[in-house]
Amino acid sequence: MAELKTKINDADVGAFIDKVDGEQKREDARVLLELFVRATAEQPKMWGSSIVGFGQYHYKSERSRQEGDWPLVAFSPRKQNLTLYIMNGFDDYTDLLDKLGKYKTSKSCLYINKLADVDIKLLEQLVKKSYIACKKNLT
Repeated sequence: MAELKTKINDADVGAFIDKVDGEQKREDARVLLELFVRATAEQPKMWGSSIVGFGQYHYKSERSRQEGDWPLVAFSPRKQNLTLYIMNGFDDYTDLLDKLGKYKTSKSCLYINKLADVDIKLLEQLVKKSYIACKKNLT
């Protein structure tokens, strides 16, 4: 079984954000960093080379023998969009998503082109609720 590439490390989160391409994307990443720190009361850690994560849990896949560690919530300022990792999915957050603004989702990812497209206060609520729910499932 292949070893996971995306692991927690000691890389400097601020230095990573300072190198994000595009002034708007870089500024959005700084806003997300502050938002996630407020929502989680955790210090950010780099996961791999491009994901800023908060908290940590260990998982074991039910479909394969894969297991590893992953952040409770995270974000990555990708070239195409801002990707937010909401590990428990979106079923419990339809009330927030209905009012959030312009976004797309996949199973555990929320894709936003730029923060101006969404209600930042609702986004923070979503991150906080997801973080709390994930943390609660650990105990």
